[in-house]
Amino acid sequence: MSPRATTKGIRGNTLWFWVFVGPFVIGLLIFSYLPILWSLVLSFFEARNTVTPTEFVGLRNYVDMLTDPNFLSSLGTFSVFAVFVVPLTFVLSLALALLVNQVKIARAFFRSVFFLPTACSYVVASLIWKLSIFNGVRFGLANTVLGWFGIDQIAWLSTVDPPWFWIPIITVRLWLQLGFYMILFIAGLQRISPALYEAAYVDGAKPGWQVFLHITLPQLRATAVAVLILNLIAAYQAFDEFYNLLGNVNFARPPLIYLYGISLGTIQDLGHGSAGALILAAIIMIVTLLQNKIFGFGKAND
Repeated sequence: MSPRATTKGIRGNTLWFWVFVGPFVIGLLIFSYLPILWSLVLSFFEARNTVTPTEFVGLRNYVDMLTDPNFLSSLGTFSVFAVFVVPLTFVLSLALALLVNQVKIARAFFRSVFFLPTACSYVVASLIWKLSIFNGVRFGLANTVLGWFGIDQIAWLSTVDPPWFWIPIITVRLWLQLGFYMILFIAGLQRISPALYEAAYVDGAKPGWQVFLHITLPQLRATAVAVLILNLIAAYQAFDEFYNLLGNVNFARPPLIYLYGISLGTIQDLGHGSAGALILAAIIMIVTLLQNKIFGFGKAND
């Protein structure tokens, strides 16, 4: 093949590459990167009811947000949420993956059954939880089950002491995301060589916890760290279930709902809202990097 024909072929491939990829790149720039950059600009200005501010305030918006008790309280709400939902998601999704991976018949069916909830909208699932399962009246599913055991009905979404509202919030998140992380763990399990298990049995290892702790879990290190990182980032971004189950309440308000109220509520303070969003993004980055440093994400398995 002549050099001219080769050059023409490369140019043709490059042209078609940009034909297909170009629209997505343009959309990413317009709807993702430019808003992020403009949010960074707004965070240094007094921007109330406008996206084109003129009064430069420097780091004042950041100082205000870091000393705002409501914003700090929203970070505390996230912390409580993450303490429960991250370990539960990790353990339950791993358990489901181990069970489904052991099934010999209709394995694809069980994968689909557990994965299907991930296709459901968070809004729809939250409304089902609110109106049908935990609606706080005796006809709700949860109170009906409690009534079978002679337990009084509970106002799940309005009782602060004890904080029963955490049960609907955590269970709806678990139902929605367990299937996704289960698939990640199944992919990790299928990458483990059967020869490792055969060698372990030859050396006298007993099936069960001993093999799981010394063979399966170490081989799943990369997958486990990825699940932890993705799960923690998703917890920081919690919005739909809180907003649709509880609304903008003070006792359980994650950072995104508080920032949503500041930026798009009656105040429309885009300066402080942008500063808070960037602080939240910085926290996510720092926590992710710390997890990467501690667990060694991306390193080869020992």
